[in-house]
Amino acid sequence: MRRASIGLTTLLVLVTSGLAGCSGDEPQDTVVDFLNGWKNGDLSKVGFVTAEGGKIAAADVLTGIKDFYGDLKDQPLDVSVAGDPVESGDIATTPINVKWTLPGSVIWEYKSSVRMTKRSGDGWQVIWEPAVLQADLEQGEKFRLRRVAAQRGTILDAGGKALVGPQKVVVIGVSPEKIKDLTSLSKSLTTAFKKVQVDLDAAALKARVDKADPGAFLDLVTLRRADYDKIRDEVRPLPGTVFREETRQLAPTRVFARALLGTVDPATKDDLDKRPAELTTGDQVGHGGLQEKYDKELRGTSGLSVVASAEAADETTTDKPIFTSKPVDGKDIKISIDTATQNAADAAISAQKLPSSMVAIRISDGSVLAVANGPDAGGVNTALTGQVPPGSTYKMISAYGLLQSGAVTADTAVECPKTATVEGREFKNSAGEVLGKVPFHVDFAKSCNTAFVGLAPKLGADGLKNASSALGIGGNWNIGIDAFTGKVSDGATPTELAAATFGQGSTAVSPIAMAAATAAVAKGGFQPPKLVLDPAPAAAGTPATLDAKAVEALRPMMREVVTGGTGTALKSVPGKPVYGKTGTAEFADGSDDTHSWFIGYQDDIAFAVMVQKGGAGSAAAVPIVKSFLTTLDK
Repeated sequence: MRRASIGLTTLLVLVTSGLAGCSGDEPQDTVVDFLNGWKNGDLSKVGFVTAEGGKIAAADVLTGIKDFYGDLKDQPLDVSVAGDPVESGDIATTPINVKWTLPGSVIWEYKSSVRMTKRSGDGWQVIWEPAVLQADLEQGEKFRLRRVAAQRGTILDAGGKALVGPQKVVVIGVSPEKIKDLTSLSKSLTTAFKKVQVDLDAAALKARVDKADPGAFLDLVTLRRADYDKIRDEVRPLPGTVFREETRQLAPTRVFARALLGTVDPATKDDLDKRPAELTTGDQVGHGGLQEKYDKELRGTSGLSVVASAEAADETTTDKPIFTSKPVDGKDIKISIDTATQNAADAAISAQKLPSSMVAIRISDGSVLAVANGPDAGGVNTALTGQVPPGSTYKMISAYGLLQSGAVTADTAVECPKTATVEGREFKNSAGEVLGKVPFHVDFAKSCNTAFVGLAPKLGADGLKNASSALGIGGNWNIGIDAFTGKVSDGATPTELAAATFGQGSTAVSPIAMAAATAAVAKGGFQPPKLVLDPAPAAAGTPATLDAKAVEALRPMMREVVTGGTGTALKSVPGKPVYGKTGTAEFADGSDDTHSWFIGYQDDIAFAVMVQKGGAGSAAAVPIVKSFLTTLDK
């Protein structure tokens, strides 16, 4: 058996003693000449006839072959003789192998055949017909590639229940050609949208309408079906509105851990430009949060279908499937979020108009139960990635260091003057408070800055660093998505050390870092927080045991914050005792604005809340905590 192989990317020259002689003398010689000419773009050595028996020029055959390629014109092709010719009278048929390498290195391999006829004086002639390329191919058709979408994976909670799944939505838009009065339409839409907590930018809408094609669909908002039904009767009759129903991968509610989970939406132009080999128009892509971080795993691998496509006289296109490479469905991602806890956190945050963040952690195992941001739940995930001063919540960490070193006990009398000066810099207490010489636990409960300034030399820069490290601040732990573990002040100067001891200076933290530190105090040891459970992240972190006597002394001090200190608004919270620490964090020189903090724990849940520019911890953060814990108790 004689065999030849050609490829669009590799020149094959077949010269053997067995193939010597003029093309056309033997059917196998003719096949080899045909395959080589097909590859080289020169079929002049081969004679051709049509299926009806008429002669056809070699150049026309080559053009015909290329016309059928369609979407495969730039794809590598290999062809080889698959067996000896079978002769029947003046007809000989030679089997060939055809192998395409499709996008994504998908291999499409099949058998075809070349028919030849022997004509007096002309030798063997190749019968040109579309079936040479593929048995089902017909005149007028072209090879077209069609992507077969994979089933996107979902995000599961720790129990394996889907947190994200297909939900019906309605896209509300406007069409310029249908609008009668844009000003009136904008007012009506603004009123309706407010009922589902959506703001309409009327100026931006006018600019879009002015630039758009008259028949365009200008999308304004995508609403879950339940939200759409609330305003359906108001928006549906408005002249100019248009609607489109779709199915999207969504969380249980619009705000549910939105910055953490992210969204799944049609690929944008930026997506297509950045990943042309992976995406095509209409693909669903993760944007933000876990959906973007794990988009490749969740999205899976699209399949590929080759069809023979033909366009009818009425310009409709028909596709005849020829080959399909099945898609590989995406993988699910399992995380530790608890639905009830997340809903409670989202609800508590949504009541605060200022940008706010909250993280809740299960103390016993470090599972992150809630990650909430508001009042707009999307955008930057400050709960995990924020880098802000902790204010007086850091007194929990400084106090641990002081107690662990033996510099003080909870009952040691520590002076709390109105102000304290270090190397010419004056430090003061909130509202000019003066406690005098009182037990350290009172200084802590009342959040006396000057008491901690006075203790800073006893703690020292190393003591601050060691205490912070023991509680996980600045540690090497990984929850499976970007999170800021903290940056501790070097305490290099007496003034910097004094400021850092009560959470100012150059120390920066995130809510999750402070929630994890609080959980460590409650547990008696640092447990690296965990969020993404499967696939489990590398370098998740190492647990560490805390000084037992220090935490045993610190816990009652945190309880006193609630019973008689700066967090007394939490005394009435139902359930088990609440422990915590308020914080008021200055963040810009020359500004009176402060971030409001509260860290604490109840039963097996530790939490941290931060309200940007919220003022005192008791003013903005504590009410969020009260709402959160009250909702959880129901």
